[in-house]
Amino acid sequence: MKLEKHIEVEGVITALTGLKIGGTAETVGIGETDNPIIRHPITRAPYIPGSSLKGKLRSLLEMKYSPRVQQTGNPCDCSECSICALFGSGVQRRGRDVEEKLAQLGPSRLVFRDAMLTDESAKELDEALPGSFVEVKTEIAMNRNTGSAKRGALRQQERIPEGMQFDFVLTIRLFEEDMKTGKAKEFLNLVAEGIDILEKDYLGGCGTRGYGQVEFSTADEKPLSEYIRSISVS
Repeated sequence: MKLEKHIEVEGVITALTGLKIGGTAETVGIGETDNPIIRHPITRAPYIPGSSLKGKLRSLLEMKYSPRVQQTGNPCDCSECSICALFGSGVQRRGRDVEEKLAQLGPSRLVFRDAMLTDESAKELDEALPGSFVEVKTEIAMNRNTGSAKRGALRQQERIPEGMQFDFVLTIRLFEEDMKTGKAKEFLNLVAEGIDILEKDYLGGCGTRGYGQVEFSTADEKPLSEYIRSISVS
C-alpha cells in the first residue's frame, strides 16, 4: 500500500474531574498509597499513555459498531471493518484467508503519542503539590445494613487533580486506496465520533465513581472533534 499523507492533529486534553491511569508500585513506603498512577520515570510527573487513549477510543467505537464485541465482549478481529483499519486488527488466528484480509486491510492508520503535562499545568502541580504532583483521595466501602464503614475497607487512590491539561498529538496515516475509495473522510469522522463518545464516558479507572471525565480541545479552545471533521483530505 502506498502511503499518501500524514495528518497530524494537535490539541489539549483537560481533566474535568480527578484522573487515574494506574501504574505499578515497585515498593510501597510508610504512608504511601499502593494504588499509584503512572508517572514519568525520571521527572515523576503524571502523563496519559498513548496506549490508554488508543485502547479506550477503540473499545468505545467497538461497543457501538462491532457485533462481535456486543455479543462476546472480545475485541473485533474481523480484519475488514473501518475500526480494524484505523486501530489495527486484533486477529490471533492465521491462515491463507486471514493473511489475504490483513493484506487488504493494510497497516493501522492511527499513531497515538503519550500526552505529557502542559508547561503551565506542570508548573501549577509542582507549586501546589511539590514532589508528589498528585492528590491522594481516601475512599471507603460501606456496610449496607448499618450505614457505617466496613472494617478494613479504607483505601487510598492517587489522582491527577481536576483542571490539569495535557498536550495531545495524534497522527493519522492515509494510504492511496483510502483516498481513492473515500475511506479517508470516513476515518476522520470515525475518530471524531470516538472523541465525542469518550467525552461522555471516562478515561482511566474508577470512572463510575466520578473519575476520568476529560475534554479534548484545540489550542484556541474549540472542540477537537469539530476540527477533525473539518479537515480536508483532497
